[in-house]
Amino acid sequence: MDLHQSCVNNGGLASLVRLNHVPQLDEEAHLSDEALTALSHWQARLGEVLTVVDPEETSYRARITCLEAEQATCVPFQRLAKSVESQLRIEVYQSLTDKERFELGLQNLTELGVDRIVPLESQHSSTLEERDSQPEKSHRWPEVINEKSRQCRRAMLPELLSVQTFTEALVCAGSAELKIMLYEGDVSWTFTEGIGSFKPQSIALLIGPEGGFSQEEVEEAQTVGFLPVSLGPRILRPETAAIIATALAQSYLGDLG
Repeated sequence: MDLHQSCVNNGGLASLVRLNHVPQLDEEAHLSDEALTALSHWQARLGEVLTVVDPEETSYRARITCLEAEQATCVPFQRLAKSVESQLRIEVYQSLTDKERFELGLQNLTELGVDRIVPLESQHSSTLEERDSQPEKSHRWPEVINEKSRQCRRAMLPELLSVQTFTEALVCAGSAELKIMLYEGDVSWTFTEGIGSFKPQSIALLIGPEGGFSQEEVEEAQTVGFLPVSLGPRILRPETAAIIATALAQSYLGDLG
């Protein structure tokens, strides 16, 4: 499967506005063609303030001072003490549901620094057609991510993939070093035990719908390396589980706290 073709919001590294050199604050910097393309993914406007990154991976707040079809410039005015992008790559595979606020989940996952968000249809989830019969439709999702990325000063947009089947989602997660499946049934591991002393650079989180994953789905996920774990004795709403799992991953392995 071509993941580039299934990305619906031009997120990921393609949206990173990278400077060609280490800038001087309050001095105008010319942007490359690649950076100009990244600005188009953000739907940037003249005078807007965005986060940019130099070759040493230092982040800056910068104002767009020229934005034309073939050239762009910005003025970095604030050097950020820490990178706004986590060194831990987090991918969240979230089952669709017609009862929960999927857009709220998108907003919170963006704030928490997730790199990739993949909606999926599982046995107990709703379908995309059912989801789009409601007032908040899936075509708004890229806009939601864009707005939240601006608000929390992300340097790049999280990748939003098109809706995948359960099996397709497992294929998407194939390169993650650690694969965690949140499961409401009997499991031997808690989330933190599942991480253990392992220090991966990438983690995939598989989140079920109301009703959870079927036994067949659990077995299929296990065959490709997913570890079923529990977040505790209480039954959580899907978006709550995704937020908690992501926060725990960032806390233990990433840049939170």
